[in-house]
Amino acid sequence: MNIKRTYLLLLVGLFATGGTFAAEDLPDGVEQILPRGGIPAIFEPVFVPAAKASIPDDAWVFGVVVEGEAKAYSLNLLNHHEIVNDRSGSTAFAAVW
Repeated sequence: MNIKRTYLLLLVGLFATGGTFAAEDLPDGVEQILPRGGIPAIFEPVFVPAAKASIPDDAWVFGVVVEGEAKAYSLNLLNHHEIVNDRSGSTAFAAVW
């Protein structure tokens, strides 16, 4: 089995099993480092106007426009959380880094 297929099956298995595998169920050479929930998501992000944001001008951000509403997520913050569950109008979405 090729490595890409192995990781795809691992990801599908993580979702199907609720996020964990028994050690004997992991493919050879694959190690589960963090349990499900090991990196906390952000569920209710709070935004400020760009002029008031504490983000350096040269910092990288991940930007989205959903239902005409623009939002920017600090990649420095996302390095520690990886997922922001957010909403614009009636559209729920996840910003994933």
